[in-house]
Amino acid sequence: MSATFLGMPATPPRSPYGTGNLRGDRKFPAAAHDELRNEQLRGNLGRATRTIRAKRLYVTGELPDWEQLRDAGAAIKTDTMNRLPELLEELERNVTARGGTVHWARDGVEANEIVARLVRETGSDEVIKVKSMATQEIGLNEHLESLGITAHETDLAELIVQLAHDKPSHILVPAIHRNRDEIREIFLKEIPGVDPSLDNVPAHLAAAARAYLREKFMTTKVAVSGANFGVAETGTLSVVESEGNGRMCLTLPDTLITVMGIEKVLPRYQDLEVFLQLLPRSSTGERMNPYTSMWTGVTPGDGPQTFHLVLLDNGRTAALADRIGREALNCIRCSACLNVCPVYERAGGHAYGSTYPGPIGAVLTPQLAGMHAAKDDPNSSLPYASSLCGACFDACPVKIDIPSLLVELRHQHTEQSGTTAEKLAMKAAGAVMSRTKVYTAAQKASRLGRVLARDGKLPPLPPPLNGWSDSRDTPAPPKQTFRAWLASSEGAAAMREASAEHTRDQQQEDGK
Repeated sequence: MSATFLGMPATPPRSPYGTGNLRGDRKFPAAAHDELRNEQLRGNLGRATRTIRAKRLYVTGELPDWEQLRDAGAAIKTDTMNRLPELLEELERNVTARGGTVHWARDGVEANEIVARLVRETGSDEVIKVKSMATQEIGLNEHLESLGITAHETDLAELIVQLAHDKPSHILVPAIHRNRDEIREIFLKEIPGVDPSLDNVPAHLAAAARAYLREKFMTTKVAVSGANFGVAETGTLSVVESEGNGRMCLTLPDTLITVMGIEKVLPRYQDLEVFLQLLPRSSTGERMNPYTSMWTGVTPGDGPQTFHLVLLDNGRTAALADRIGREALNCIRCSACLNVCPVYERAGGHAYGSTYPGPIGAVLTPQLAGMHAAKDDPNSSLPYASSLCGACFDACPVKIDIPSLLVELRHQHTEQSGTTAEKLAMKAAGAVMSRTKVYTAAQKASRLGRVLARDGKLPPLPPPLNGWSDSRDTPAPPKQTFRAWLASSEGAAAMREASAEHTRDQQQEDGK
């Protein structure tokens, strides 16, 4: 009997290069350098994140079982990732049994084609949308526009971003980088028929947006939504939001198309009990989100009469195949990590170049789209866009160890980068430090650098070491090394005195 070689298992495909919004045009350091000059941006971000942080700490502190809830959320998500294929099949069966249609999309290109085809089949040339990061990730609006289909964002912040021809800068509050004066100017310029005397009072701005959107809600026959959760046990989909626009999008149109990342599935309906406590407290600092919409298939005479669910991979299976990195798929998109991150607060979301900014974006984006898809891939810089302070880990409602994942991605980046100046420098340093005589000679030679020192510091270092000295002081080498000091009479005397002091302390302790 002959054996057949089936080959080695291949790494699952990542999101196609150049599609959607999972890669910026520049690396993070260059983009962040420019964003740091924007004082308005930094002021807006600082005020907003401080407010959200304070609210979150207050409402999570009210719950005596907050840590137990986090543990439960982490356990449910870990179990989900371990059983993802079977849970997705169960979800498909239950959605189909209740009158819905399920479509599987391997990547953003396929998902865009599916949604566009479904919209064209209705005869409509416009859709209304309730905020969906998955559709932003795949660039659905741009794809529909290229086919003559207009997508109207109905979330207030998403509407602001869309009217400004801008990009979101935050997972939860996409227009966090805009202030009320900027929003007023955007509305006056972009909303047809808006009152020319519109001022910058938030209630008045919201009323102007409400009047504009109400006509869209009442006349548009197709809606596109995301999903916060999909329950495998019942085929139920859920969207949580704060403005009521989701409720309008999910009930008024004739056709509803939901695009959901495959990691959003939950095993049981009962699991919502945990996440509907974790999500609002972690995201907006509220005890409960104002609107929780759930729908299960199609109900004759009530709500949309045609329902489609598009299950999106787009690199998620590649992330799932990474034994360490798969933990990032536990994310419930609450944005708590962004609101506590000192790097995000100063650089803003646009510097990350992806739909997913901040600490979780620095982990998730490279896993979905890769770090080496092209030469000098901008995504290769994202794992380094962190101080590794750990605040994101403390804030995460499902206890994703983001700092450890960032370190692992840095390791993967180093392993995949081939020969670099840094690798050669580390190899040379290892060769020197592994030989005592050579290391001692190098220490003695370093003292020559004192000639260049001013006020105990060296001048800026030349490339490739300038990356260090651009943001840090480089101390001048000491007059003598520790080994030389220890071998001197001064060092010997200090060691004798330390030994004698230790003996006296021990004798006093024994005397007690």
